Amino acid sequence: MSYGMAAALQQAVFARLSTDVALQAVVGGDVYDTLPTGALPTTYVLLGEEDVRVRGDATARGAEHEFMVSVFSDAAGFAIAKQAAVAVSDALVDAPLVLARGQLVSLDFLRARARRSRAPGARRIELWFRARLDEV
Repeated sequence: MSYGMAAALQQAVFARLSTDVALQAVVGGDVYDTLPTGALPTTYVLLGEEDVRVRGDATARGAEHEFMVSVFSDAAGFAIAKQAAVAVSDALVDAPLVLARGQLVSLDFLRARARRSRAPGARRIELWFRARLDEV
């Protein structure tokens, strides 16, 4: 096992979220892996942290990637943020991602946390997913 499939997974997740019609209906094209400069949109999605562990077996070398996708919104209440979070979850769970390196074995939802951010009226929802990858 190596960390070698991490970039390929991030690229595939970003591509999936950036092109998902349901998510675009809520956030438009505001899906990022780094924050843009200048004013931020009202609601946006940001790729985040990742933990990786060895998960190979007798048939393949593999890794388990737990990664976070966050939804930020300063819309009133949690409704818009939750709509975006649902779209993120629906787009990723069991998604048939094709990776530039490695093969996706499974992609599952792990947990979420919705909370108010420090900025007045701002909301944040952190969604954690687990991707099991095999090196091929």
